[in-house]
Parts: sequence; structure tokens; C-alpha cells
Amino acid sequence: MYIREFVPSDLGRVYQIEVESFSNPYEVAMLQQLYEIGAGFLVAIEDGEVVGYIIFWIKEEGLGHIIALAVDKKFRGQHIATRLLMMAITIFKNCDIHRITLEVKSHNDIAVSFYKKFGFVIDRKVPKYYEDGSDAYVMFFNTDLVNN
Repeated sequence: MYIREFVPSDLGRVYQIEVESFSNPYEVAMLQQLYEIGAGFLVAIEDGEVVGYIIFWIKEEGLGHIIALAVDKKFRGQHIATRLLMMAITIFKNCDIHRITLEVKSHNDIAVSFYKKFGFVIDRKVPKYYEDGSDAYVMFFNTDLVNN
């Protein structure tokens, strides 16, 4: 497995993983737009196939944001999400980003535990953040805690 930058021909596969992974997935057009406006967009490749991705961007000076991270269900448990997240954190750190934020459904215990394992901390709960009425946790991470 290796990680590379997203290219437009990856869009269909990324969208399949998005739909499989989230109850309120981003539309294809939104994923395309995120790429076109310059969001960080990495894909994990296994045997020539996209099996996971991460989308992130710099919100403002010193502040980064994880937009989405997902792995094909058939490839979960193989540390692909870990490698994608670590690469994004490294990119943020190299861009002098000191704080990273993300939102996660508050009842998604697996995702919350995953991010906590890396040092993300729950900042606050946002009621009815998602379209389906689910609450979100806003989590943050301090890149100064990571060694180069």
C-alpha cells in the first residue's frame, strides 16, 4: 500500500468509499470542488485501486482542518487510516500549522477513539450539526506535540 496525491480519475472510487462510509456523504461535485480549490487530497492505493482517502485544508494561518477520512470497508483494520492521517499531520506541520480541527459524529465511538489515539481532544459538542440531526464533537490536535 502506498499513498499519493489524488488525481481526477480517482473521483469515482473516492465517491464510492464516501457513500459506503458516511450516512450524509459529500456529493461528487463537492469532492471535485474541494480538489479544484486546492484542498489537500491524498489517496491510499492497494493493487492499483483507491482504498482510502483523506481531504484536508488550511483554514487560516496556523489552523488546519480534516474534512474527511475514509477507508473501504474491505481494507479497514490494516492501518490505512492511520497512515493517511499521519501523512496529513506531517504536511500540516511542514506548513507551520500548529492546530488541526475536525468534526466527528458524537456517537461514532470507533472514530472518536481513533482520533483520541493520536492525541486529538474533544473541544466541544455541537448539537444537531449533521443533516440527519446527529450531534458532532469538534476535536483538535496540537502539531507541536509531534516530533519531526
